Amino acid sequence: MDESDTALNFGEEEEISSRGNRLIHPVAAFFHVFFRAGALVAYLLCGFFSSSFITNFVVIILLLCMDFWTVKNITGRLLVGLRWWNYVDENGESRWIFESRKGSGTLKMSAAESRIFWLSLVVSQALWFVFLFAAIFQLSLKWFMVVMVGFIMNGANLYGYIRCKVGAKKSLKSVATGFLSTQMFRNLLTSAATTAATSATASNEDKTETRAGNY
Repeated sequence: MDESDTALNFGEEEEISSRGNRLIHPVAAFFHVFFRAGALVAYLLCGFFSSSFITNFVVIILLLCMDFWTVKNITGRLLVGLRWWNYVDENGESRWIFESRKGSGTLKMSAAESRIFWLSLVVSQALWFVFLFAAIFQLSLKWFMVVMVGFIMNGANLYGYIRCKVGAKKSLKSVATGFLSTQMFRNLLTSAATTAATSATASNEDKTETRAGNY
């Protein structure tokens, strides 16, 4: 399996340029939240509307499928300028492509839309994770299968877009390690500066007390 990332300037036909909190693609932002929220609400409240597991299962899976397709093919490109996809080459090998809009294309994204995109992905994944453990504790195999589908489909999009964001050739482990190393280095510098300042203050106080004793 081969992985590569490609810097594209797709979407250059758009003339809108904004980095503020204005929604440039309100329809895309709405459906980005609507389908995933609908699947979560359907899972939580399906028992109030129908006692048939098959009916509830079909409704939730349809919402999850529509959410997966919308996020993968539309909202990722419009809201954050990212796109991931897979194809089989002439040799029969599966290749994963992680694309990101760079250059002048980055000016066409809204900060508000970016927050909506990432927040909804992360929050929904966290909720499916909680539902997964709840289904395990309740020993409910049928609902465990439903939650697993939601966890995997949403997780696939989240993982794909994180790879687009950080770069396909840079592993997530190296990104996390670099972040932790940076934080540890900053903490060490802060501790050293604090220790030096404390030592200097204590030294000045000792000198002051010595002079006062001499007088």
